[in-house]
Amino acid sequence: MSALIHEKIWLDKTVYHDAERDYYESLSKMDSVASLAGVPNTELTNKVSNLEKENSELKKTMDNLRKLVISLQARVETLESSKPSQAKAEAPKAAAKEAEDSDDGVDLFGSDDEEESAEAARIREERLAAYNAKKSKKPVLIAKSNIILDVKPWDDETDMKALEEAVRNITSDGLLWGAAKLVPLAYGIHKLQISCVVEDDKVSVDWLTEEIEKNEDFVQSVDIAAFNKV
Repeated sequence: MSALIHEKIWLDKTVYHDAERDYYESLSKMDSVASLAGVPNTELTNKVSNLEKENSELKKTMDNLRKLVISLQARVETLESSKPSQAKAEAPKAAAKEAEDSDDGVDLFGSDDEEESAEAARIREERLAAYNAKKSKKPVLIAKSNIILDVKPWDDETDMKALEEAVRNITSDGLLWGAAKLVPLAYGIHKLQISCVVEDDKVSVDWLTEEIEKNEDFVQSVDIAAFNKV
């Protein structure tokens, strides 16, 4: 019985010492963790520092923009407030100029004299007639075109001299024929290249080519080699 009691006491002491050892080991580990937690994190510190710097710069930029907006708003308000007064100051001048331009020497004070009214009408009619006469004397710009035509014969036996003569026999108001020459094509065949100047309002290119192609004994086809406004 005594042996059993001593054995139980020994076991209790062993468990107590084991528990005490585990307790102190746990405390030691906690101290180690606490000491590690106190060590500063360099990368995290740098990021926080950069964020604070960027925040400061952003705040400075926003302050500058706010000052600029306030300045622009003040300028706009100043300009808008000055426009009505400026318009009022210019209104009498504009009215006086308009009256001066409209009457052009005619009495605008409401004279009831019929002779004066007739005189004003006569002056107006004379000035209108003089203006129309002056306008009618101005030269009218006539639109013209310089055209070079390629007139192709049927074959090498076509009389090119007779072909050119047939082309030049086409006449119309606003049509003036120019220089011509023979240009070789192939197999001894030549085409007639002839220039002309036409007034656009009087002679159309379609009409001219159709008139040339009517000479079926000489002409196979007509092409426009060049077309320029004069």
